[in-house]
Amino acid sequence: MAKADIGLIGLAVMGQNLVLNMARNGYVVSVYNRTVSKVDDFMKHSAKDNDNVISTYSLEEFVQSLKKPRKVFLMVKAGTGVDDTIKNLIPYLEKGDIIIDGGNSYFKDTRRRIEWMNIEEILYMGVGVSGGEEGALNGPSIMPGGDVQAWWQVEKILTDISAKVNENVPCCSYMGPDGAGHYVKMVHNGIEYGDMQLISEAYYLMKVLLKMSAKEIKSVFAKWNGEELNSYLIAITADILGRTDELTGNPLVDVILDAAQQKGTGKWTAQEALDLGVSIPTITEAVFARNISAIKDERVRASEQLSGPEVLFEGDKEKFIADIKDALYASKICSYAQGFALLKTASDEYNWNLELGEIALLWRGGCIIRARFLNSINDAFTLNPQLENLLLDPFFKDVIHRSQSGWRRVISAAALKGIPIPAFSSALSYFDSYRSESLPANLIQAQRDYFGAHTYKRIDREGTFHTEWLELD
Repeated sequence: MAKADIGLIGLAVMGQNLVLNMARNGYVVSVYNRTVSKVDDFMKHSAKDNDNVISTYSLEEFVQSLKKPRKVFLMVKAGTGVDDTIKNLIPYLEKGDIIIDGGNSYFKDTRRRIEWMNIEEILYMGVGVSGGEEGALNGPSIMPGGDVQAWWQVEKILTDISAKVNENVPCCSYMGPDGAGHYVKMVHNGIEYGDMQLISEAYYLMKVLLKMSAKEIKSVFAKWNGEELNSYLIAITADILGRTDELTGNPLVDVILDAAQQKGTGKWTAQEALDLGVSIPTITEAVFARNISAIKDERVRASEQLSGPEVLFEGDKEKFIADIKDALYASKICSYAQGFALLKTASDEYNWNLELGEIALLWRGGCIIRARFLNSINDAFTLNPQLENLLLDPFFKDVIHRSQSGWRRVISAAALKGIPIPAFSSALSYFDSYRSESLPANLIQAQRDYFGAHTYKRIDREGTFHTEWLELD
């Protein structure tokens, strides 16, 4: 019996679609799932009559079905599920075999597992895979990290199954050692949180303040998708707004409960930014927005007791829609600037030497945040590899300067009418803070010195100082 080129464990939808992708690209793939009935279901339906897929029903059989050095692709639930699978695999693997974790694992877990596998003399990779079910089947954005020797051996498989852009350029490139791949995927997801929240706030302003129907808002997003804001998320937003609910005949979006769920990668991004001291308020506010949306019952009770201003729009509707577009574009730039600032700091902290422009290119196809302006991000880092912040790039600086009047009008109107837009607002505050030569932190530092003798620095001389504040009274 012929041996498989690679094996995959975990036959949920993402895993199944990756197998079909590999098989379509000419690779023989062995499959295994802890619940073995899923193997039978897969072989009877999606993989029926597919000669490039081999079914196995035990880990021992699975490992024996693979060519040496064995390449094992894990698509199991992040956390203990990955650790348990690795523990069960180890007795059957040999020195030089390769484990590839393609799930949404926390990058610190990946770093730990690489150290663990070094002891076992097994090569290990943490690989970010973005694009959802469709991407897994037709070509995702792939962000590999981990042992570079393993990368050399799996590079062709991963690049073959990845999304392709601009005349067959693969959306797959080696990110760096240990947890770099999963870190880049984590930040991708954090930016995704910001994008989704910003788009939802633009939708909400049109719905609540301008009293526009889902059909009218769909037309706006469809128009924007043909312009600077062209992206996967803008495109699917237009599609969503055009869908009618079969049960009620109403727009489907209007019957969906306003309580967003999350799997944790946005939270990890926010936590990592706090650990590294990087300001990413728009991404963090997007996480908080999901948190507060989740307490739906409590919000309903609060709405019966707490009141705000009357929501009544007075002005030129079309001009305000144009302002919303400016606010969305400028806020999106700030959100990406925050994400890339985090990547830059992490690259220095963990000695990864991340290529920020190359990361932007990886995200042009297959992934959830794919967008036209990622080319401009690559251009920015190509023009200046040492660029401190995207806001300082000439292209993005010009966009922000052209957009900020409308951006400010939108946020002012929302505040006056009591409409929550935390991502828009935090993005503008980030911009205003970043461009400010002076901030009120001098008072904060004086307060810290007053109650805790934490000392301070002066603007007029070198050194560290402390004042006995109580003696001055």
